Amino acid sequence: MIFFRIPVLLFVSFMFSACASTSPPKSMVAEQLINTSTDAIARFRAHPDLKKFSHELENATAVVILPTVIKAGFFAGGETGNGVLLKRNKNNSWSYPTYVTLASASFGLQFGIQDTAIILVIRNSGALESILDHQGKIGADTGVAIGTQGLGLEASTTSNLKTDIIAFSSPNIGGYMGVSAEGAVLATRNDLNEAFYGKGAKPKTILADQYSNSIADTLRSSLAGK
Repeated sequence: MIFFRIPVLLFVSFMFSACASTSPPKSMVAEQLINTSTDAIARFRAHPDLKKFSHELENATAVVILPTVIKAGFFAGGETGNGVLLKRNKNNSWSYPTYVTLASASFGLQFGIQDTAIILVIRNSGALESILDHQGKIGADTGVAIGTQGLGLEASTTSNLKTDIIAFSSPNIGGYMGVSAEGAVLATRNDLNEAFYGKGAKPKTILADQYSNSIADTLRSSLAGK
């Protein structure tokens, strides 16, 4: 799938360079992502068409929350969005979040633009380790099976016990039509990690609660249903 990865990386580079001159301080971006991720959890729990979400979240090993993913294209397109990843601790609490970014390039019969919230429910530790260890890859080429459930997505094998990750989605605004073949990148945002926690903060040490920031406590409580 090399021909997918080159456009994906080019798309990521273009999006970052286009936004660099107008971006707010990274500490502000990091805090805002916590707030919008908390709102996304509440909205997905309450949505009548996402009834499976709460059940899957209660049994999740980890979760990736992407409150705003922008997808756009005219025959060739792509999508990008920042978010957070948290894992469930042994005492059933949730870790502090580590920051990630999602990007993909797509090809096929497609046109339009859409702003969508996406939450990836990670069902087992193997899938979590695969995401953490295989930076830049997500899906079949890392041995992880992904199902989909939500508004605007085709139903998938969400009841299949072999599905490692379930992607729930709900459009925020806009419309998108067509079909495409996509390759996805889910990468660490070390710049946001350090802006939120301090220098040296890395995903595995954050998920082990070696770093903390009380700003994230509301999100952690929301995931725990408190």
